[in-house]
Amino acid sequence: MLASKRILLIIGGGIAAYKSLDLIRRLRERGAEVTAVLTKAAEEFVTPLSVSALAGTKVYRDLFDLTDEAEMGHIQLSRSADLVVVAPATADLMGKMASGLANDLASTLLMATDTPVLLAPAMNVRMWEHAATQRNRATLAADGIAFVGPNDGDMACGEYGPGRMSEPLEIVAAVEAHFADGPLQGKRILVTSGPTHEPIDPVRYIANRSSGAQGTAVARALASLGAHVVFVTGPADVPPPDGVEVVAVQSAREMADAVQAALPVDAGVFAAAVADWRVASASDRKLKKSKDGLPVLEFAENPDILKTVSRMEQGRPGLVVGFAAETNDVIENATAKRLRKGCDWIVANDVSPATGIMGGAENAVILISDTGAEEWPRMSKSDVATQLAERIAAKLVG
Repeated sequence: MLASKRILLIIGGGIAAYKSLDLIRRLRERGAEVTAVLTKAAEEFVTPLSVSALAGTKVYRDLFDLTDEAEMGHIQLSRSADLVVVAPATADLMGKMASGLANDLASTLLMATDTPVLLAPAMNVRMWEHAATQRNRATLAADGIAFVGPNDGDMACGEYGPGRMSEPLEIVAAVEAHFADGPLQGKRILVTSGPTHEPIDPVRYIANRSSGAQGTAVARALASLGAHVVFVTGPADVPPPDGVEVVAVQSAREMADAVQAALPVDAGVFAAAVADWRVASASDRKLKKSKDGLPVLEFAENPDILKTVSRMEQGRPGLVVGFAAETNDVIENATAKRLRKGCDWIVANDVSPATGIMGGAENAVILISDTGAEEWPRMSKSDVATQLAERIAAKLVG
């Protein structure tokens, strides 16, 4: 798939730069041609010699290298690639891109390019969660910049959380998805999946039996049609698919924040089984048995993600698809839900225990739209996802 594809790899300055060496190798294994650019900070973590040896080409480092300017100016370098990959994309590089700054070779190339750009962020968890970084991320996403990761994981600084750069094979999968032929090429689609966990105390939580299998299958099917998929997933039983941008969350409020950060998108598919309620004041200590009796839990309503996105006055996705898991009066309840939420389609199913659908391998859905209810035969969740993805493609591109 990557044979003769020209990848311009910009390596930012962070401990994750060591992964860029394996990334180069993996890309070249698949036939890609890799030209590397090192920032000054990146040279503190990987050497130009090691990068050049793996890429098999000259490494570019200095904006004001007159020899390089004579051989290949930075404008030509920025536009001669089929895809620009920034890995690791540091907070500094993201900030420069969002602000339109160009004071070194990497940032100048990113300003001058008319080539699609894929970022693989890597930074400390606090830096990733900082309001400035999230503003920059939203700005870049609105500008059409694609992202892969970051993942949750252990940091070199000893902390744990989102900010860890995606693994080389995950980035390769995102690159392959970019070049995949399909009707959804160039479309950005948000998919939510899995359950949410609402904490009671540090060791207990409220959840549901959703495995995340259907949402995962939908994300995979959309990516196979060429879409750039932002996959916001709760703590699901099934692993996320390759070739999508994964955003892992735990609670409904975290999912709501992740959805807002992912916008704008061409379509949103809300397959997650989001908890309707949470404990209003979760304890920061494990609740103990007491002679005074059972603890009293007060509940608060979680944000309604589907309704919020469906009723956006500005930036609403062109197609919003909700899911309705019902145990009785499926068509009636799901039709009412579509009108109440304001979404375009509802994918409804009967999850009563006798069906074996919740947590199972098969599904039987009813697609509800403004034209009525269309019952699909029982089939594998993968086949449901394929059929739904094809319907979405037909709606978005005709």
